[in-house]
Amino acid sequence: MGSEKIELNGSPLVLDGQGQYVTLQKDKKSICRASCSDFPFKVPTCWTICEFRPSSMYRESTLPRYQLYPQPENLHEKNEWPNFMTYLWKRAKVAVVKLRCCSFYLLAPDPEFTHVIALCKRKTPLAPVDQEMSDNNWEHSGSNLAEDHGRNYCKNVRFSGINGASAMLGDDVLGRCFVRTDPSYLRTLSQTHAAWAFGAIAELIDNSRDADATRLGISVEYLYSKKVGEKIPVLSVVDDGTGMSHQDIMRMLSFGHKQPDEETPDRIGRFGIGFKTGAMKLGKDVLVLSQTTGSRSVAFLSQSYNEDKENLEIPIIAYRKLGAFMEVDLSIQSEASANLKLNAIKEFSPFNEYLLGERLGLFGEMATGTQIYIWNLDKWSSDYSLQWEDSESMVEDGVRGDILIRSRRIRSRPGQISQEVPLDYSLQAYLEVIFLDPRMKIIVQGSSVKSRPLAKSLNKTSVVRGTIMGKDIHLTLGRSQIEWERMNGGVFLYWHGRLIEAYKRVGSMIHNADVGRGVLGVVDVSALMDDNKGNVWVLNNKQGFQDCEAYAKLEEWLGSKIDEYLDENFDKVDLKRGGEKCKPDHEWVQCDKCRKWRILSTGFDIDSLPPEWFCYMPPFNGACDDPEQQTARGVITIAAKRSRYDLKRLLKNEEVSPKAKSISPIMKQRHKQSDGQSPQTLKQACDDEGGDNSTETEDSVWHPELEKPRRGNPKLLWGYCFGKA
Repeated sequence: MGSEKIELNGSPLVLDGQGQYVTLQKDKKSICRASCSDFPFKVPTCWTICEFRPSSMYRESTLPRYQLYPQPENLHEKNEWPNFMTYLWKRAKVAVVKLRCCSFYLLAPDPEFTHVIALCKRKTPLAPVDQEMSDNNWEHSGSNLAEDHGRNYCKNVRFSGINGASAMLGDDVLGRCFVRTDPSYLRTLSQTHAAWAFGAIAELIDNSRDADATRLGISVEYLYSKKVGEKIPVLSVVDDGTGMSHQDIMRMLSFGHKQPDEETPDRIGRFGIGFKTGAMKLGKDVLVLSQTTGSRSVAFLSQSYNEDKENLEIPIIAYRKLGAFMEVDLSIQSEASANLKLNAIKEFSPFNEYLLGERLGLFGEMATGTQIYIWNLDKWSSDYSLQWEDSESMVEDGVRGDILIRSRRIRSRPGQISQEVPLDYSLQAYLEVIFLDPRMKIIVQGSSVKSRPLAKSLNKTSVVRGTIMGKDIHLTLGRSQIEWERMNGGVFLYWHGRLIEAYKRVGSMIHNADVGRGVLGVVDVSALMDDNKGNVWVLNNKQGFQDCEAYAKLEEWLGSKIDEYLDENFDKVDLKRGGEKCKPDHEWVQCDKCRKWRILSTGFDIDSLPPEWFCYMPPFNGACDDPEQQTARGVITIAAKRSRYDLKRLLKNEEVSPKAKSISPIMKQRHKQSDGQSPQTLKQACDDEGGDNSTETEDSVWHPELEKPRRGNPKLLWGYCFGKA
């Protein structure tokens, strides 16, 4: 080539070679991604600038020259490229990149920053690219989701080549370092929970439970938005869990992640999309504040912020604890990068630096937890999909705070005709039964959720054990008075302790709404729906199960067991007896401190309990250290608490109890109206063929049993029963 001076702004050379992408970095911070179509050999993908030298000594050079064109991944890189080129040009510098196989000297053109000249000096025979890449680890400081790859970003990335012509035409689709994620994908994710908004809230609650939170608050408050010019509703979900480190929050914001190798029985999170699908269903923008014992993270997932962008950007700011203070973690991003992201949050959210400081101050010096704030909430026509009342005014009026689905739509279930299913539209009602073993205290709009352990609140409880596909399964069956009144019934299916399906009708319940009215089943199917090979048969929205062999056999088994339970415990023809109700076999109360369940003593009025109850209070009068009480399983409890008299005495033919003599006032009045005289004696009749009470009755009120009239002259049934012909 001689010693002619290099023309920096000359036309690009078209050489035979393979197009490649490289990422320029300085001090472990990304500058910009660039492409080159004329490299005759394969080069490492990460170029670290180690020093700057005067450019005069390189302008007349015989070294091979190549051209790098900017291919920015995000707004940060788009801004950094001209800044970098301006620095080289104005200061007449050359950026030096030293690799194992060669060195590159980067020169900036004079007027227009279209490309950069790269002079190459070969030192040794080419080293394998994989080995070269392993020596060039770096940290990505941009605000793009690519930050997720952290320090070993280049270690795990391989670029596919493209031909020189495509690169010269600006085709940056082929051979890209990352697949493009358009911001519209956030709206696509929101469709996962389009059918039911509470499924989206449940995703956030699952994360709190997995973080071992003991307290969770869900509320809607109004905050002033500078961008809108008025106060807007903001949904907040705040817990006191272990919090998330920078690595954890990057994992949460990634679009899917590797499933954990070790199986955790109580862990619900599994698919890596729950937070994003849930948050984007509830609103367009979400801010996450999380703190561990040694770090703090702020993340901003926003459709508004990405509205005019071609690639999704998620600003994340990382802090680490130094002494008693939280400082910007400079090992992850620079101070300038953190300020850039913080300004984006302040511009597109209702949170300024003062409000952010106030909310971060809620963590305190040693406390941990996560705060999630969602705004630009999902709309229902001209109003919001969710409906709520001001929490303070509701508490003052003595009304339980709640968040409702505005449509009040009942979810479709095969065989169901009931139109009164509160858990379908009331967040309070849903959270009462969301966990099989509720231990986390949940507060909705300022009011505590009174957990309702279904398996402990049934009448005529029976536990059925069986085996499906070699997996043990336990089904708890019983009847509930409140569900009978609402015409509900079915099985509640839990997976890892979390409700997946409610009121699932099986067996004969599918074909007749009156069959199994008020009868509930409770079962945890974790063992059956996990195949121990990393696969689970639960839908990724956690609101149903996949169509698989295990689920089909489960439905068949549940149907047969419920039909057997109905045949054994209830009359073929139900007889409604005036005003009788079925009460739970045992009344339970949960301590608001230790979250243990205690059995109330017989005859105790559960309505007399205070809003917050603790173990030292009556009727338990114990301590939180006392072990939780358990009830006997595997047998049907009949009239253990529902009866206020001795059943054996009623079964004797000669002896009649005092309570039997005091017949209900209604029956007395009817008898007086029939003959004007009070009954003088009661005849004990033989057992009827039904053998048990109906689904609507209990044993707390005595009723005379009827026997068939004798042959001969017919007698009035009423007169015969009361000894009057």
